[in-house]
Amino acid sequence: MTGPEIDRLIHFLAKLPGLGPRSARRAALHLLKRREGLLTPLAEALTAAGAAIGTCAVCGNLDTTDPCAICADPKRDPATICVVEEVADLWAVERSGAFKGHYHVLGGVLSALDGVGPEDLNIARLVRRAGAPEMKEVILATNATVEGQTTGHYISDRLADTKVQVTRLAHGVPVGGELDYLDDGTLTAALRARRSI
Repeated sequence: MTGPEIDRLIHFLAKLPGLGPRSARRAALHLLKRREGLLTPLAEALTAAGAAIGTCAVCGNLDTTDPCAICADPKRDPATICVVEEVADLWAVERSGAFKGHYHVLGGVLSALDGVGPEDLNIARLVRRAGAPEMKEVILATNATVEGQTTGHYISDRLADTKVQVTRLAHGVPVGGELDYLDDGTLTAALRARRSI
C-alpha cells in the first residue's frame, strides 16, 4: 500500500519509545503532510545532532563538548558524584536544581537475565573517579528496582576500600502522595527510612 521510503520511515519511527506501528504511521503522515515546516527541519536537526553530539569522556552525559558543560563548570562541587543509570536520569536530577555536584552515568544496570555484568557498565571508571583525593561522597541514584538495588549494592561494595561516603537516595512516600494509593513496597521503604522531625 505504501512505497519502501514510507515503510522505512514508519519502521524507524516505530522504534522510538512510546510509538508503536499505528502511532508511527500517524507520525509519518503528519511529517509528510508538513514537509517544509516539519519534515525537512527535523531531518536537518537529526543530522546536525548526530554529527555534533557525543558522550562525555568523564561522566557519560551527552553534549556537544567533551568534557560536557556540567563537568567543565567550575562552580559545581568536585567532591560529590551522583551515580545514575542513564542520561535521562541525569537530566531528571539536573532539572530539579537540587544537586550541584558532578554526575556519573553507568549506562544501565546489572542484570544476569539480560547478560549485563559489571564489565558492561561504567563502574571501573566510577571507582577511579571516587579514588580522587578531593572526592568525599558518592550518591547512588539508581532506580528502586531489583536491578537498580543490586547495582547500588555492587557499587557500594566496590567503593568500600575508598575514603568516600556512599549514600543512597531516599525511597518512600512522594511529595503530594496519598497513602491509600501507594503500593506495599513504597510504604515499606517509607517506614524503614523514617526520620525525626
